[in-house]
This record gives sequence, C-alpha cells and structure tokens, in this order.
Amino acid sequence: MKISVLTPTYNRANLISKLYASLIKNLQYGLSVEWLIMDDGSTDITKEVVDKLIEDSKKQNIDKNIFEIKYFYQENQGKMTAINNLVEKATGDLIVDCDSDDWFSNDAFKIIKEAYEENKNNLENVYAFCFLKNDSNGKNMGNNFKKDRTTMFDLYFKEGENGEKAIVFLADVRKKYKHKLEHNEKFVTEARLYHEMDLKYKMICVNEPIMICEYQEGGYTKNIQKQFKENPYGYYEYFKEILNRDMSGVKLGKRIYAIKHYILFGYLTNQCTGKNIKGCKNKILYYLLYFPGILKSKKF
Repeated sequence: MKISVLTPTYNRANLISKLYASLIKNLQYGLSVEWLIMDDGSTDITKEVVDKLIEDSKKQNIDKNIFEIKYFYQENQGKMTAINNLVEKATGDLIVDCDSDDWFSNDAFKIIKEAYEENKNNLENVYAFCFLKNDSNGKNMGNNFKKDRTTMFDLYFKEGENGEKAIVFLADVRKKYKHKLEHNEKFVTEARLYHEMDLKYKMICVNEPIMICEYQEGGYTKNIQKQFKENPYGYYEYFKEILNRDMSGVKLGKRIYAIKHYILFGYLTNQCTGKNIKGCKNKILYYLLYFPGILKSKKF
C-alpha cells in the first residue's frame, strides 16, 4: 500500500526538515511513501533544502519504491491551488495533506495501516479515515470522537467538535474533488471541500493521534481575520451552502454561528439575502440577526 503526503509550502525552509525526519521514522511500518511538495513561489531557500533532503535519502540508500520526494514549483497562487495540483500528481492509495509546520507522530503510519487493514472490506461510501491531532506539547487539539463513522459536517455542527483533526483520504475518492476558489481568491476553508464529500460519503473515526502541529505566526490559522477580508467570496459560498443543507440536529449556537458569518460575508461581497437560506428556523434567526450583524460587519 502506498501513501501520498501532500505539502504546500511558502517560505518555510526552516521547518520542512522536521516533517522529513518524521516521514523517515515512519518508513518502518511497511507503507510505501511519496512526499509531494508544492513550493508556492517561495523566496527563501526552500528548493535548496529539499534538494539536500533528497540527497540525504539517497545517502541512506532508501529504495525509491519505499520513499520518494517529488518537488514542484508554482508561481504564488495560494495553498488551495497548490493542493489541487498535488492531488492530480499523487499516485498513492491514500492521500494526506500535511502542512510544512506539521509533522507525523512516530507511529502514525502504523496507526494508519492498522485502521485501513481493519476496515478494508467495508469501505463502500467512505472517503477518509479521520484521526486525532496533537499540539507540540502532546495535547489533543480537539475532542475524542463520539462515533465510529460520521461526516465532517455532523462532527462540527452536531457532535460538538471545535478542534483540529488529521484526515487520510482514499485516493480514488479524493481525486474526484477540488478546492473551489471564487473571484480569483487564493484561499477557501478546507471544510467547503469536506462538506461536498459528506453529501455522498462518510469518514471512519479513529481515536489515535497521527499528526503534530505547531502554529506559525505567519500561518493561515494565526491570521484568520486577514483571510476573511482577503477571501470573502469563498467564505460567503461556504456559509451559503451550509444554510442550504438539512440542518436538523444542528444546535442553536452553531446555527447562529453560520448565520452571523453568512451576514458578514454577504456584507463584504454585497450579496446578502435571506432567499439563500433554507428552513424556517434559520430564516427567523437571519432576520433577527440581520441589523446587528450588518452593524458589526461595518465595524469589521
């Protein structure tokens, strides 16, 4: 079995070696690994660092059929386009995105392999395995799963999850989907893609951590308000799609969260309307929150 690790990177030459080291440690578990790196227009020495890592893997006499690094370069187009391009190039049975400031736990590929072997005869209508993610202090970045199988939408909007997860996709399903970008924007939340996949498939949940994250000051998560302002059309479509779903079972707080953000991005894109909202409850909440939301959006 082969796993494709996709890493979009921009000016992270100082971090990428940690991810490399974690991949090398995980080669002992019998998975073939290809590491696909998309350099999104870096101006630092990312290419030189990757070239050295390729040389290091050769010096260790690692068979290319067991581990191979593939470096690609694109003019700066953003993380989502980088991932879209890497998915097309991936040749593994499984695909996992791993940012350049993340790395794998020492037994990550053992956990992935065991989860796959346990479920390989029951993968109909499954798009991914979903695992836990730890911070650099070893603390779970979210909650343990409550169900063996779920969707990403249900996990966050019905089951109370607010933290981060690590997702390992079945490649034949993942390759059917792309991150959808609006109005030449460079970013959209990954959840928009997940929610589209949720309409046909589910995830298998595994309460084991496979990935470790250390947020960087210049990263997407640390600069979420900047992302909101620079990419309002993609976020508007994301929240519009949420409010057009069947939201039975979604708690009040999550409905308010979705509607408040729908109003914000509707204001920023000049296209907010109650016509896009499905369900009586949501329409009532929309009209109750509209004027306070517009005032807050103007401040934002």
